[in-house]
Amino acid sequence: MNRVRKQVGCRENLQRDIATEDISVAILDTGIGRHPDFGNRLIAFSDFVNGRPGCYDDSGHGTHVAGCVGGSGYASRGMYRGMAPVCRLCVGKVLDRNGEGSVESMYKGLLWVLNNRLRYQIRVLNVSLGIGASGDKERMEELVGLLDAAWEQGIVVVCAAGNNGPAEGTISPLGSSRKVITVGCHEGGYFGARRDLCENYSGRGSSDMLYRKPDVVAPGTDIISCNVQCRGSNRAGFRNAYAKKSGTSMSTPIISGAAALFLQKYPYMNNEQVKRKMIYSARDLGDVWSKQGWGMLNLEEMCTSG
Repeated sequence: MNRVRKQVGCRENLQRDIATEDISVAILDTGIGRHPDFGNRLIAFSDFVNGRPGCYDDSGHGTHVAGCVGGSGYASRGMYRGMAPVCRLCVGKVLDRNGEGSVESMYKGLLWVLNNRLRYQIRVLNVSLGIGASGDKERMEELVGLLDAAWEQGIVVVCAAGNNGPAEGTISPLGSSRKVITVGCHEGGYFGARRDLCENYSGRGSSDMLYRKPDVVAPGTDIISCNVQCRGSNRAGFRNAYAKKSGTSMSTPIISGAAALFLQKYPYMNNEQVKRKMIYSARDLGDVWSKQGWGMLNLEEMCTSG
């Protein structure tokens, strides 16, 4: 996350100047584990897979995503802090230990976010689920409808483009809504011509769509963030505090965290304004629209023009 913050214009003084915890980000994923980078900022957890009461993450994916959004970097002396390091977190477990989930668990998770948005002051929803086309088209449309409902309730909804690219028209169904911010992966040339870059399999938009997707891109290759296997204490040092993962699942929380940080600076802005500020300030990478959308997140420009 250290180099990622630099790539997307997330200046240290911007994070430092924002000290409010009033913004909450909801994350629907594999759960969240106990990690020193989260402190006491996890204010809500609900398990829609196994029905367990306490927070946990039997995969590690959700913990990594949460770290990208709002890890404080405590275990790394700030090096691997997330985008919005003082935001609060509300986590719903909708995926199992293999990262798989049913439409039903996702449906319940979205309803939970909608029903609790005021109670927990949820301003941003992160959905790092790049699922393929479902055989149950009607149920998938219901999920997209709930994402639209969350947007209409004022929540900034951020969805992954998915990892089924690079063919045209491979955006994840959950990222197909015109309203939500759909996030693809792009490294902006940082790794040169490496063949295993996330941008090479990031979901692509289609030329026959009535609107263009993805909306924006963010780095998603070799992202270092919170590891659910973290052990130890600050006095003795932490072991396995961070892990490296790749995918649009990692690009998405970078955008969600940026939205949260922006709202902490400008709490009077609504989600439509957040989206406009984000896409209009994005850095054009000179790539095709179906791959880069409006371009790479440029948080410094986004906040300066706020």
